[in-house]
Amino acid sequence: MSEKTKFRIVDGLLIAMMILPFVAGIVLKILFTPESEGISITGAIVFFEIKMPLQPLQITEAQVNSWLVMVFLVGLCLYLTHGIKVVPDSRRQHVAEWIVEKVEALVSDNMGDKYMAFAPFIAAVLGMSAFSSLSSLLGLFPPTSDLNVVFGWSILVFIIITHYKLKGGVWNYTKGYFEPIPVFAPMNVIGEIATPVSMAFRHFGNVLSGVVISTLIHAALGGLSNVLRVGIPAVFSLYFDIFSGLIQAYIFAMLTMLYISNGFPEEAYEKRMKKKAERERRRREAAALVENK
Repeated sequence: MSEKTKFRIVDGLLIAMMILPFVAGIVLKILFTPESEGISITGAIVFFEIKMPLQPLQITEAQVNSWLVMVFLVGLCLYLTHGIKVVPDSRRQHVAEWIVEKVEALVSDNMGDKYMAFAPFIAAVLGMSAFSSLSSLLGLFPPTSDLNVVFGWSILVFIIITHYKLKGGVWNYTKGYFEPIPVFAPMNVIGEIATPVSMAFRHFGNVLSGVVISTLIHAALGGLSNVLRVGIPAVFSLYFDIFSGLIQAYIFAMLTMLYISNGFPEEAYEKRMKKKAERERRRREAAALVENK
């Protein structure tokens, strides 16, 4: 078997890896969606439950579709980087490099060059959010219209934000709650908790409202001709399903970058590192004196 044939076979497998998850999602949607008449606006379908000590763990359509989107993104990344070379000679490599350049420029402009290591994470946030919202174009339940999914992303971002705030030391982090005066401590605590809550509800609310409005428009046009019933909802879908979904992905990524970079106490971190380096220098000098004796 020639190298060219092997290359094409791998390409075919990667393309199947991108397509089959959504096909599986559509099949599950058809099999598990109950029959209904008139307008039906419900949450994610519950496929099955796993018994747990406190309460059953529900495996829902939102969770399954999230994994399907992740499989798609892995397949997309592998496809774009398959056969990558030092000197680009294919369109897919040009697309891959364009994506990398745009994400790195976005991180550099909003966080600074010292945060360039966050570029893959921001790319993952953008891709996961955007394609989760765009999955509604295939008739799937968009994971971004489930508060549990988006709130999970927000908690992950909040953990990263807190981790970088603690870079300046526990005392410096705790002291921030009592600034500018101690009486503001309760408000500062509430403001800290509000960060993941506001990020989750903003994303979830905008995507869910688009799904609801699109469904209501389609139902309201039920008495019109088939052309209008299909054409008008399709026009609104350009905004609610495509434009709005992409904008929300961009906003979520922007908030992630701004919260992390603004929360990092650079001056306190540098002082802490200088003290640590000074202690290490003294330790080495003391160890050298002991060895000389």
